[in-house]
Amino acid sequence: MKILVIFSLLLFLTAFAGDTRADQVIERLQEYLRIDTVNPPGNEHRGVKYLGKLLEEAGIPYETAESAPGRGNIWARLEGGDEPALVLLHHIDVVPFDETYWDYPALSGQIDEGYIYGRGAIDTKGLGMAQLQAFIALKESGKPLNRDVIYMAIADEEAGGLFGAGWLLENRPEIFEGVGFLLNEGGSGTMLHEDAAFNIEVTQKVPLWLRLTATDVPGHGSSPRVTSSVKRILRAGQRISDTKFDRRVIPEVQTYFAALAPYQEGERQQMMADISRALDNEGFMLALQLDEPWRAALLGNTCSLTTLEGSNKINVVPPTAALELDCRLLPDQNPDEFVEKLITIINDDQIEITRILSFTPASSETDTPLFEAIEATVSMNFENAVIIPSVSTGFTDSHFFRDNGIVSYGFAPFFFLPGERTGVHGNNERISIANLERGVKVLTDLLFVFATD
Repeated sequence: MKILVIFSLLLFLTAFAGDTRADQVIERLQEYLRIDTVNPPGNEHRGVKYLGKLLEEAGIPYETAESAPGRGNIWARLEGGDEPALVLLHHIDVVPFDETYWDYPALSGQIDEGYIYGRGAIDTKGLGMAQLQAFIALKESGKPLNRDVIYMAIADEEAGGLFGAGWLLENRPEIFEGVGFLLNEGGSGTMLHEDAAFNIEVTQKVPLWLRLTATDVPGHGSSPRVTSSVKRILRAGQRISDTKFDRRVIPEVQTYFAALAPYQEGERQQMMADISRALDNEGFMLALQLDEPWRAALLGNTCSLTTLEGSNKINVVPPTAALELDCRLLPDQNPDEFVEKLITIINDDQIEITRILSFTPASSETDTPLFEAIEATVSMNFENAVIIPSVSTGFTDSHFFRDNGIVSYGFAPFFFLPGERTGVHGNNERISIANLERGVKVLTDLLFVFATD
């Protein structure tokens, strides 16, 4: 009955939601993309200044805070009733880029053939601008709200969030009093055969970033020794790279693969229907890793070798050499036990392991009013839409809020065609104008469903 009511409300609101300032969001995203907030160093205060200007133009009060010089955060609140508040979250910082491989300058906001190019177009300035336009539309509607709705843009997500989400929760906890729900990056739409499918991120693998440092006797490059720091670190890296970590399936991943199964063919359909029974099928697992490595990575702990450091001079054998690992653990994996396993694999007492980054596991249930509202809104905007609770191989700031009891979903209201997401953390990051305009409408619809009576 409640779903029918929601659908009726959506039909009633269609005329209003159609006016979502779609033309305005294009220009605003272009301007936002031109602001340099590459992390490191971040300089998110530049984005805060711009977002603050837009909020002022809309007549919405806001607050800001810097966790460190230049590390800006901003939030604004529309006050409503006593239902648990909703946060719309995105991060201002973006990852670095090598412009040599871009078709247009990475901070240009260039438009070409219906796409807006720029670092952060998808991750996550595009999401942030769609959220802002929907937030302003909610305010300008004048409709009474059943809950507070908070727009929030934060620093440092790309480096772990300690100057953004983590800092705000620790130093400004009053912001989150009464908050029950949060929407963040981590899920979006794609095609499964002829159906629109939206992945809604409910949990994620846990990052465990490690630095391995090998120590040995230094010397001249002309006189090789039997052992050296570089030889030790290379051997350790090779041992880790050759290790096949045990495969296993957590319940959220089992549900995710089962939801995908009807859209597969032949053996793949059978395997995904009960993925736990496919773990020992080496042929299938290899094919999955080749075709969809992001899905294969959900079936166990992983470690990627990412950085190597040795001597800064070609003829000097250094006293130390280092290797950094990006390990991602299943949510139920004890990180201490995993590090002990790595120590056994490395088998070298001249190598020290230091933790760079580690989070606690957390997940959000799907039996909530917000998840129900997302389902209804997506179905209204996309014919024959399929909703799939998903697990992310990457991490977002959502884990901070889940740790504090706030139900958090990864939901970006964008529908990506094959190949449209390849620029995220890569070259030629871009978002289509059609996606951006439609995304504003979807989010506006969602806010009216969830936050108004």
